[in-house]
Amino acid sequence: MRRLKKFILFSVIGLVLIIFTILGIEAIFKRHTTDLIYRDMSTMPEAKTVIILGASVHANGNLSPILKDRVDTAIKLFKANKVEKFLVSGDHRTDDYNEVAAMVSYLVENGIDKSLIISDHAGLDTYDSMYRAGKIFGINDAIVVTQEFHLPRALFIASNLDLNYIGFPADQRAYQTEYRLKQREKLANLKAIWEVLLKKKPRTLEERVSST
Repeated sequence: MRRLKKFILFSVIGLVLIIFTILGIEAIFKRHTTDLIYRDMSTMPEAKTVIILGASVHANGNLSPILKDRVDTAIKLFKANKVEKFLVSGDHRTDDYNEVAAMVSYLVENGIDKSLIISDHAGLDTYDSMYRAGKIFGINDAIVVTQEFHLPRALFIASNLDLNYIGFPADQRAYQTEYRLKQREKLANLKAIWEVLLKKKPRTLEERVSST
């Protein structure tokens, strides 16, 4: 019985420590990036490139609501003369799943000249996208577009890679999966800290893994 009580006590203490660690990292990310996130497009500084971080694409090639909002926000920045070109970075690790091609098609359908779009088919996660944007594609000055809950992690990673990136949130609606995504984001923050401390290299350093 005494062993069981000790086990329960240490389990509770361990759980509390994990929770405080997760919340602490989240607070660090937000504090570190609060001045890098702009919410008023009219007062936002201009940049050469807008980076659109990938998200899920439906089987028919349509963008998920989260990804559509990211791309639509990037188009608004372009039309407001805040950026000159696009970098779309997403997952294309298999032949039958291509976030990048879907984003490029949507941009072109909405009047963006394809010559203004750079495609990174190996943005398999946020760290890889940020690393490759700066180190492989040579983009040192950019606006990162993603949802508000995702921006602090993306910009924290970029800052620790010595990249001069700022962010603009793509939240244009309430998402059905938003609560689950926010909880997953807390765990992803732990992974990001580990990647930054280790100065991890992306899974591929090739410029492109295929064409759109």
